Amino acid sequence: MQQDILINWSPHETRVAVVEGGALQEIHLERTLARGIVSNVYLGRVARVLPGMQSAFIDIGLEKAAFLHVADLLSSVNARHADTDHKETPALLPIEKQVFEGQTLLVQVIKDPIGTKGARLSTQISIAGRFLVYLPQDQHIGVSQKIPAAQREALKARLQRLVLESFEPGQAGGFILRTNGEDASDAELRQDLAYLRTTWEGIRTKSTTMPPMSELHQDLNLLKRVLRDLSSESTQSIRIDSREQYEALLEFGRVFMPAAVSQLVHYKGERPIFDLFGIEEDMARALGRRVDLKSGGYLIIDQTEAMTTVDVNTGGYVGHRNFEETVFKTNLEAAVAIARQLRLRNLGGIIIADFIDMESAEHRQGV
Repeated sequence: MQQDILINWSPHETRVAVVEGGALQEIHLERTLARGIVSNVYLGRVARVLPGMQSAFIDIGLEKAAFLHVADLLSSVNARHADTDHKETPALLPIEKQVFEGQTLLVQVIKDPIGTKGARLSTQISIAGRFLVYLPQDQHIGVSQKIPAAQREALKARLQRLVLESFEPGQAGGFILRTNGEDASDAELRQDLAYLRTTWEGIRTKSTTMPPMSELHQDLNLLKRVLRDLSSESTQSIRIDSREQYEALLEFGRVFMPAAVSQLVHYKGERPIFDLFGIEEDMARALGRRVDLKSGGYLIIDQTEAMTTVDVNTGGYVGHRNFEETVFKTNLEAAVAIARQLRLRNLGGIIIADFIDMESAEHRQGV
């Protein structure tokens, strides 16, 4: 399905809307003073080791100490990779035998702080490029599982060839071909390899010259991630309402994502850009606890640190036949609406959808 990407920029906030078939499908927000820190790399210092939880608290210079579980230590990850041919999961070396208080560790944020919880960390660094993900501490060469299985081996062999051409023996590290890299040319992949290698060298240099609790690498801001992560062959246009940021994106795109440059458009209309597709109204609905359905039913969405619950209600919908038919139609509409809301709100983890009870087995199967 063809998509349009709309970007509303201000000095305090960047808002991105992905529109498919005239309907809002994704919303991305980034506030200048409250950017997420997922993928950022830090030189952390171990503040406390908790053998009972097989975890450690790591000070990375934020208000709250970050959290590192034994399963996210590089040595544990490599142990699991090495044992992939065995049916039994190998026992992990206890965390108290791997880290100690006061130790400095190169860590990457894999989950933002939320509520009372600090950020979650990993010591296995991964750096995302346009077409590749770089694993500098690993030697694994892989291909996204979203790419058809029949094509993976050929793509893997091609990637291995390009890596051998671009790196000295033993210096490459690991790479994973992203889904959007399936049709990338050799020249585009080489460009990505060079970018990722340069980025990693910068991180390594900083890790030897900067003090503990320093930020060594920050992921791209939302504007640039639009080109890296959101644009694709199905993207018709990327419209942005700031001339300054349009020029900055053009410059960035010419270097790293030249295929996306032709999609960039500076929006000069008098109406606010989000008014074009009624984005403001859709955003208001997406951020609300109650989501009304066209039939008159509605959803109640509650999010906690542990899970997200969605309650389906018939509301004012009375149907045309009987109560069972009303419930079925409401649940069918709710199923589609829930999927869209999960994408709009970028929800993951445990999600419980409480549909209205249905007596008919055929109706339950339909939903």
